[in-house]
Amino acid sequence: QVRLVESGGGLVQAGGSLRLSCAASGLTFSDYAMGWFRQVPGREREFVASLTWSGSATRLADSVKGRFAISRDNAKNALYLQMNDLKPEDTAVYYCAKGRAGWDAFVNLNDYAYWGQGTQVTVSS
Repeated sequence: QVRLVESGGGLVQAGGSLRLSCAASGLTFSDYAMGWFRQVPGREREFVASLTWSGSATRLADSVKGRFAISRDNAKNALYLQMNDLKPEDTAVYYCAKGRAGWDAFVNLNDYAYWGQGTQVTVSS
């Protein structure tokens, strides 16, 4: 059974940093692309970042380019999202997700099959 557990969220002031982690189990982690999405109540879940199985290719949403970085450690079955220069508009629940394959850094919700429970990130102004 695939299980994804996010951690690292919290309350931070604008301009601050957080590092989110996602612990994966129940899958051959290194076989799959992984992604981060976020959601604000009343709005659709949106793409934040993704990377291929090896981490050699990544994609970032335009709104976070230059501030966020995605990485993975296949030996630890772990996915990370380093978030710097946070802004109030980054406030959301952040989810990690398992891609349907490993060869592309997918950006569409439909390319992800399993999701974690989410971790809340709140950025105060």
